[in-house]
Amino acid sequence: MKKESSLHRKSKTRVSASSPQPVFAQPAPSPDPTSFRTPVTDQKYNELANLEPVPQPAGNAVEPVLTLTQVYGAKGAAKTAEIQAAGQIVFHSVGDTGSAKGPETQSLVADKMVSDFSEEKSADVPSFLFHLGDVVYYFGEGAYYYDQFYEPYRMYPAPIIAIPGNHDGVVYANDPAPTLDAFLRNFCAPEPVVTPEAGGLLRTAMIAPGVYFTLDAPFVKILGLYSNVLEDPGVISDENGTNPTLDNRQIAFLTAALKRAKAEKFSGAIIIAVHHPPFTGGSDHGGSPKMLADIDSACTAAKVWPHAVFAGHAHNYQRYTRLVNGYETPYIVAGCGGHAPLSAMRGTYRTPYKIDSTLTLESYDDSHYGYLRITVNAQTMRIEFHPEEDGAITKTPDDQVTVDLATRTIS
Repeated sequence: MKKESSLHRKSKTRVSASSPQPVFAQPAPSPDPTSFRTPVTDQKYNELANLEPVPQPAGNAVEPVLTLTQVYGAKGAAKTAEIQAAGQIVFHSVGDTGSAKGPETQSLVADKMVSDFSEEKSADVPSFLFHLGDVVYYFGEGAYYYDQFYEPYRMYPAPIIAIPGNHDGVVYANDPAPTLDAFLRNFCAPEPVVTPEAGGLLRTAMIAPGVYFTLDAPFVKILGLYSNVLEDPGVISDENGTNPTLDNRQIAFLTAALKRAKAEKFSGAIIIAVHHPPFTGGSDHGGSPKMLADIDSACTAAKVWPHAVFAGHAHNYQRYTRLVNGYETPYIVAGCGGHAPLSAMRGTYRTPYKIDSTLTLESYDDSHYGYLRITVNAQTMRIEFHPEEDGAITKTPDDQVTVDLATRTIS
């Protein structure tokens, strides 16, 4: 097996008075730009990319864990207490934000998300953005991070936590940088420091313990997976020895994370996040049935199933209901964060559209960029889709689903 790299950092981030503290936004942001500082020149994507090794997480932990308290640094304990006192947590999620053709589309989505921070009630203000991958295009080079990440989100006043997408990890021929080099520097840093990619902006690097990890926050656990660099399909294991570059660490991680949730009698929402969607009706990408089988195997071994599965990759919005073990689980594709162009569906469907006895396409939007807004309390998880076209004033989502956390039924 190919030797895999390590992040070489401690498994927990310690916060002290002398530790660097996180910064999330500019104090006086400038207007949205109309062009890139570094134009994208490698738009011919190599569709024959080979699977790349997955870096070891911090401390080689079976279940790498990042807590929201750690993310907020010295203010973390107070932030966690505030959420618990409010009785709910609100956060954003979306993928495929990097736009290789110009900043306009991704800036529209980012600006619409920023409008959610002007809520009348503090309990309704988002606590973070969980990014579903493909932060930059076409290759995950550090040169593109300013234009496609730091600049569009300069006004976003909360943490941005991410799993990588295929474009974040792929490398082109003769590229001296190893896979995920810039992603690790900007999203898996040992401390919240300003990286060269920030280009003079103040947002600090995220401190995730690896490219797969559990985010522990009040009322919710997000189990993030890295589905590697192929256009299709997503891959998270060696698939019974057919992928010698990989191993089964991510299946072990997912199983351990689910078992820990069960042992702790965690009553909040459990979300599995992965870049490649298990299934999709988008015209540009197919599903990943073997990856879904790997996820199912971990859930079966732990005897715990998620309340929802989030993915990106297909550049539109899709919401499915999957029936498993009597549970109704939303599988949502939110790859509409700004990468242009949007992807059409393979057909025109009158929803709800029953695909088979276990899977129904409930809703889709292949015409608008947008994002997910999720609200979780002790009883329910509400997932909303907000298109950027609605503007800052409109707060009503174009699609929504509510999951009862105890019965695992949806409405």
